Amino acid sequence: SASSYLVREVVISMSVEFNMKKFTTSVLVALSLGTAAISYPAVSASAPVAEAGPTASVDKKNPYKMIETVADITFKRFASEQALIRKDPNLLKNIVREELMPYINYKYAAFKVIGNNFKKTNKKERAEFVPVFRDYLITSYAQVFTLYKNQQVTFAPAKDFSKEKVVAVNTTVTEPGRAPIDISFRVRKDKKTKEWKAYDMVAEGISLLDSKQAELSSLIRQKGLAHVTNMLREQAQKDIVFKD
Repeated sequence: SASSYLVREVVISMSVEFNMKKFTTSVLVALSLGTAAISYPAVSASAPVAEAGPTASVDKKNPYKMIETVADITFKRFASEQALIRKDPNLLKNIVREELMPYINYKYAAFKVIGNNFKKTNKKERAEFVPVFRDYLITSYAQVFTLYKNQQVTFAPAKDFSKEKVVAVNTTVTEPGRAPIDISFRVRKDKKTKEWKAYDMVAEGISLLDSKQAELSSLIRQKGLAHVTNMLREQAQKDIVFKD
């Protein structure tokens, strides 16, 4: 089905009850449009969690260059390791963990998901939730990589961010025969390090982080953060599977 149709499905899913199955489907659809956006040849809360992977070549002081460079590095590696990935799809988790996660502020995103329920949680629960949320993101992104196709992305011109704390790195995803899709990556500047990290993606005006918060908020309120942590832990441990 066309990309425009898939985005409309995301919009529709957000207007009905947010349950885990429906939300996960919507997230994977939107993420597939946002992350599988670089064209390459087919042949080709808690204490910080240590991240592996090459970071020296990425300029984390410039949010626009960072997003574009990380995308380039990630998809070149994906293309070069395609044969191995086909034999062991879980290798995609390694790529996400090593190439993407160093540039994603998963702790900030996790706390945004907790949202208004913050006072109903304790420090221990939050400390357990953050790394599990990180692992959940890794698995979610890795599964999206199985949908990789040769879409093309156009990055909007960079703007002056010298006085900004949050910027939107806007892109347009195009594929022959399909309507263009607007994807915006929200990037936040750390007050201490002055480095930028992404924390949300907005597909056709729909924030995935806001969607996740809406889907989990009632569960946290009704069953507690520990319950949600265990639920996400189970999902994070799932194997990556190619659907084709």
